[in-house]
Amino acid sequence: MSSSNQVIFFDTTLRDGEQSPGCTMHHDEKLRMAHQLAALGVDVLEAGFAIASHGDFESVRDIARQVGNSDSAPRITSLARAKREDIEAAAKAVEPAKKSRIHTFLSTSDLHMAAKLKITREQALEQIGEMVALAKTYVDDVEFSPEDATRTDPEFLVKVCEVAIQAGATTLNLPDTVGYCIPQDYAAMFRMVLDRVPGAKDIVLSAHCHDDLGLAVANSIAAVEAGVRQVECAVNGIGERAGNAALEELAALFMVRKDKLPYTNNIVMTEIFKTSQMLTACISFGAAPNKAIVGANAFAHAAGIHQHGVLANPLTYEIMTRESVGYMGQNIVLGKHSGRKALEHRLQELGHTLSREELSVVYERFTDLADRKKLIYDQDILALLTARETAIA
Repeated sequence: MSSSNQVIFFDTTLRDGEQSPGCTMHHDEKLRMAHQLAALGVDVLEAGFAIASHGDFESVRDIARQVGNSDSAPRITSLARAKREDIEAAAKAVEPAKKSRIHTFLSTSDLHMAAKLKITREQALEQIGEMVALAKTYVDDVEFSPEDATRTDPEFLVKVCEVAIQAGATTLNLPDTVGYCIPQDYAAMFRMVLDRVPGAKDIVLSAHCHDDLGLAVANSIAAVEAGVRQVECAVNGIGERAGNAALEELAALFMVRKDKLPYTNNIVMTEIFKTSQMLTACISFGAAPNKAIVGANAFAHAAGIHQHGVLANPLTYEIMTRESVGYMGQNIVLGKHSGRKALEHRLQELGHTLSREELSVVYERFTDLADRKKLIYDQDILALLTARETAIA
């Protein structure tokens, strides 16, 4: 699989994203987001954690039935601990989908096994083999994740991967559960697995990165360059603690930097902004203004030098167009750093073409207002066209 240049987008907005503080969604919101994620073009949609609650089970099942009901739909998956009851619940929840997957996991770092699970390495290997094999009896597509893989002893990780593949795993995900890795180390782990684990080259390797050190996207890209062909991500980068790798950033990287990242994917880029805005409407917060790709300031220009350049040719300061990600808002923000060109451009958009002398008068009023008012609205600009001082205030 590592020889292919197709990258699978595994979206976990509705699972890892939704279970993080402030991101809980009710049934109808999850279903609406699932339809939009399908329109976005994600390949695998992790709809939830079926065993977590009756509500989560019903959400996964309804998404499988209503969103995963065609051959072109995303593959619908549910998370399951490496426990019989979890796997049985996941299997039942995803059953209505045309294409389904069970994603099961077990912690494999010594820290997690000792402190959380109270099991030995031998017990972990036995449990992994049994539960992956059980999942395989329900679905053809099984993903296994050794939780805390990046802090797992490398020799033991090799054994874990071998057992999972022998038991029937078709995707092997090595998560950076706590966002600890740096890109070169994360890539080296995957190269080791490809080199040392029998059958690793015949399945899909997957990256699931958290952003605790701000490296989730960088680590995911490093993994792809090391042979990984599935990236696990979430819209707006939501997820546990500092979040997951941001879907929109990964997709934009593959679009903009094809010269260095010659990989294909099925993401519909013009659906990016709409998807981000829908998620914002469902949860309790939106993307930060300076968030890459989908933040309010991602395509906004306030400095006069930048505004002049963008108005002359957007490529001077924009490496992608706002239209390419489905954003149709204004990209010129008027304030005290704006120049004459930006003000003239906005006046023309509002239907007013001024002479050089007229523009000079209005620009003087504009800079005076901008020194006293943080946000300049269209009605303020129109008021500047009058000579009356009351219209300027």
